Amino acid sequence: MEGGKPSLPLVYQAIQALHHDPDTAGKERASMWLGELQTSMYAWEISDQLLQLKQDEESCYFAAQTMKMKVQTSFYELPPDSHNALRDSLLSHIQNLKDRAPMIVTQLALAIADLALQMASWKGCVHTLVEKYNGDVGSMPFLVEILTVLPEEVHSRSLRIGANRRTEIIEDLAYYSSTVVTLLGSCVEKTGSDEMLIKVFRCLGSWFNLGVLDSNFMASNQLLMFLFQVLQRDDTSSNLHEAAADCVCSALYAIENVETNATLALQLFRGVQTLETAYHMAVAREDLDKVLNYCRIFTELCETFLETTVRTPGQGMGDLRTLELLLICAGHPQYEVVEISFNFWYRLGENLYKINDVALHTVFRPYIQRLLHCLARHCQLDPDHEGIPEETDDFGEFRIRVSDLVKDVIFLVGSMECFSQLYSTLKDGSPSWAVTEAVLFIMAAIAKSVDPENNPTLLEVLQQVVLLPEAVHTAVRYTSIELVGEMSEVVDRNPRFLDPVLNYLMKGLREKPLASAAAKAIHNICSVCRDHMTQHFQGLLDIARSLDSFALSTEAAVGLLKGTALVLGRLPLDKIAECLGDLCAVQLLSEESTNGRSADPTVWLDRLAVIFRHTNPIVENGQTHPCQKVIQEIWPVLSETLNAHQADNRIVERCCRCLRFAVRCVGKGSASLLQPLVTQMVSVYQVHPHSCFLYLGSILVDEYGMEEGCRQGLLDMLQALCMPTFQLLEQANGLINHPDTVDDLFRLATRFVQRSPVTLLGSAIIVHIIQCAIAATSLDHRDANCSVMKFVRDLVHTGVANDHMDDFDLRKRLIAQAMEQHGQQLVTQLMHSCCFCLPAYTLPDIAEVLWEVMMFDRPTFCRWLESALKGLPKETSGGTVTVTHKQLTDFHKQVTSADECKQVCWAIREFTKLFR
Repeated sequence: MEGGKPSLPLVYQAIQALHHDPDTAGKERASMWLGELQTSMYAWEISDQLLQLKQDEESCYFAAQTMKMKVQTSFYELPPDSHNALRDSLLSHIQNLKDRAPMIVTQLALAIADLALQMASWKGCVHTLVEKYNGDVGSMPFLVEILTVLPEEVHSRSLRIGANRRTEIIEDLAYYSSTVVTLLGSCVEKTGSDEMLIKVFRCLGSWFNLGVLDSNFMASNQLLMFLFQVLQRDDTSSNLHEAAADCVCSALYAIENVETNATLALQLFRGVQTLETAYHMAVAREDLDKVLNYCRIFTELCETFLETTVRTPGQGMGDLRTLELLLICAGHPQYEVVEISFNFWYRLGENLYKINDVALHTVFRPYIQRLLHCLARHCQLDPDHEGIPEETDDFGEFRIRVSDLVKDVIFLVGSMECFSQLYSTLKDGSPSWAVTEAVLFIMAAIAKSVDPENNPTLLEVLQQVVLLPEAVHTAVRYTSIELVGEMSEVVDRNPRFLDPVLNYLMKGLREKPLASAAAKAIHNICSVCRDHMTQHFQGLLDIARSLDSFALSTEAAVGLLKGTALVLGRLPLDKIAECLGDLCAVQLLSEESTNGRSADPTVWLDRLAVIFRHTNPIVENGQTHPCQKVIQEIWPVLSETLNAHQADNRIVERCCRCLRFAVRCVGKGSASLLQPLVTQMVSVYQVHPHSCFLYLGSILVDEYGMEEGCRQGLLDMLQALCMPTFQLLEQANGLINHPDTVDDLFRLATRFVQRSPVTLLGSAIIVHIIQCAIAATSLDHRDANCSVMKFVRDLVHTGVANDHMDDFDLRKRLIAQAMEQHGQQLVTQLMHSCCFCLPAYTLPDIAEVLWEVMMFDRPTFCRWLESALKGLPKETSGGTVTVTHKQLTDFHKQVTSADECKQVCWAIREFTKLFR
């Protein structure tokens, strides 16, 4: 901190302000100041003093939290000879503060655990702690707390202790695991209070999660029996019940490999089977929390034994009673209970689909049928529900998940069979509106998977639905409209239904609550029945003319226009220009009629964008694109809008999107726009560097980069856009603060590499683009990083891929120059980024770049990689070896002798674990 170490009274004052200042600004100032203190070197000493003084809960919590943060992220600040003193000080603090708020104890326990993991000189820390506190009942709670968080922190993202140290620690913890379990057993005997039992079960679960407990030792351990006793008892408190359930779930998760943990697997299997009665008791008492806990346990049991159940259904631990337990839960009146099991049913369906064995499907079919029956019941709306079904509340989201699950497992039952059964319940009975709506909802989920060819049931359903009287409940009409939209394939095969279906949907479109659903259904019909819909184009145009008179969501309105555009593309070419002109004019006229040019043009920009995007007529070579004239007529309006709103990123983005689809729509036919568009983009970008201009630039390069006459103009555009971009990215934290700009800049550069590499490689700007790319390889942002890697990979590849183009030798020479200049820096930066900056999902991209560099010049790459590896740190500040000499040489050999990119990726994946 500037101005030296702050005094303790000043720190107290800031902590008080943070918690008690009535003025929000005062709180924020205190928070900022304390945040700065925590990152400074003084934080170690000040936290230690605050913990010694124990003045109040707030200062103790701040100090404990600071200690944890410092140990976790800034351990390197301390000299090795101070590590022992820090450990002893933290242990004395936790002992002195053990009766304070539990969150203070937890923060100190985390600090001790993180210290133990990083401090190589603290051997056998579990043994030390158990020896030190075992005899003192008063120290038991904090000892168990430390032993709980220790295994949890082994895989903590915040601690970069590396794979070597992690392996060493896990072996150490496995060695002492039976000591810990024995300690936990004696805790239960000595104290037995609910509070202590919760701690014991949390701790045991934590050791199960790390996967270091000996399964034979645990199978016969009293703690396991005790867990199930607690879960069987009717009088167990809610918190204890939850802790016990969590622990059993962790145990089940830990024995994922059932064969190697057979004895423990059998004990858990039998133990869970004993909980059925307790489940029924919880249902009878209407104790939803316990019911949910049991359902979690039953689901975890089924997940653990999934492969066994599929491999040997009905035998041993493939006993199908596990599925019965889940179906009992599915029968519970509250939908939250069955929802817990969805992931299991999805995985079961996936497994059975892969195996594709008819006999096996027959075994599981009755269970899926019963599940579907329960789901249909759970999807029923309340009998007193008014209006349409809500889609955004919890129950609406549950129904969407049901719909997805039904689509995934329906193959086991047979879509046609299920569809017919559902329909017969409506036809043969006289169900309530709520039952009818739920059945229609499930039918809508599976309609698309029923074969539409010559299917009388589908035709009958369609016929009956469009005859539904307007007097039925709104929710039934709403869901029936959704069903009709899902049956668009049937309409396409049976065009005689098109008129009655459209009439039915038009009625819905005119009613406020049904309008958006009807619009979505019309969009579906347009998408699937394009050719049949051409005769109704005038009707679609009429709808578009009065779009704003319907009560549509933005998404539904845009969907209707998308459907209209899809049909438009199927009209005869001579009609398209005229009809597209009409369709676009409608948008602009409705825009002008709202008081001249409105303040927010995004509505009509989005509508024009969707029209251009989906109007795709088939144009033969040599024919003029029918949309060309319309786009030329609209350009002045877009240009004017772009100028008027140039400071507003949201509107500029919509303009660029609209232009992008206009250019894509007519391809080379947009040539007359190129000059004015590029001029305007460049001039606005100098003042307002919106990244969408870079993206639009990449579209222009994609369309025109192969045209000899356009290349120089496009290069000038790139250079003009690069100058303000580099200024923006060279600011402090520029890359981190502007990931969209990085993403779009390298999309543009990549398009150049793909369309006209020599133009780019021969320019003065290429050096700056490569330097920017090297700096951006460490940027932890999914899209931006992906674009940077793709640029570098494609750039180097142009010097590797001999595609028999005339300019291959020139390209190769230009790439050789670039690599000579930047190759070493690139490889060094990539190795540093993948070890210290980037998440694991980026590694395949890095592997591809290294592979291309190696393909270009393997001997030179070997030297560059060796130099990059020499620069990596070999030890952590805690004194543990991060990477051995052998690991470095093995990695170098694996990469440089690889025959395919996959091998490079595997090598990097394993190597980077040493630094994470």
